[in-house]
Amino acid sequence: MKIAVIGASGNVGSRIVAELVRRGHAVTAIVRNPEKVTPQDGVTPVKGDLFDQPAMTRLLAGHDAVISAVHFLASDPVKLIGAVRESGVPRYLVVGGAGSLEAAPGVSLVMTPNFPVVYKAEAEKGGAFLDLLRRQTGLNWTFLSPSALFVAGERTGKFRLGTDRLLTGTDGKSWISFEDFAVALVDEIERPAHIRQRFTVGY
Repeated sequence: MKIAVIGASGNVGSRIVAELVRRGHAVTAIVRNPEKVTPQDGVTPVKGDLFDQPAMTRLLAGHDAVISAVHFLASDPVKLIGAVRESGVPRYLVVGGAGSLEAAPGVSLVMTPNFPVVYKAEAEKGGAFLDLLRRQTGLNWTFLSPSALFVAGERTGKFRLGTDRLLTGTDGKSWISFEDFAVALVDEIERPAHIRQRFTVGY
């Protein structure tokens, strides 16, 4: 497939690009600074401005899927979703956050007492982004939330999937590597199972 990755040079975006290339997909890496994209076969770096909706629409047109891997505080969800809709791309996948996941029935992780203050604004913006997606009609979106700890690690290909509840291991730890998150996301592109849904991944 031909897939556009917005935010392709970031921690998560770069791992998603690597996983897509590993599986033979053609990637358009949309970033502010194309020189930050590692040169490799199958990847075309393109300069893009998230806040220029008409220009983003043109960049996204003709792709089989779009993946958004940008910070919620560094983007305008209305313009981003608008560009995806206007481009006519059939699938939109979003790298979400863990803050909107349920830590307990009716209690999102961001609402818990020990949630780090430094991540709260980003988490709340991510929850608002998910709410906006849920109100869309005629858009095939998927929102993948990581576990509470989202870190560099290994590509094991062994993880669990969930829906709206935070995943934790038997040791009480909730985490996933960037690498395995990328595996789960590309699996979803190749074998769609969560159309117009949020799901989560963790060990």
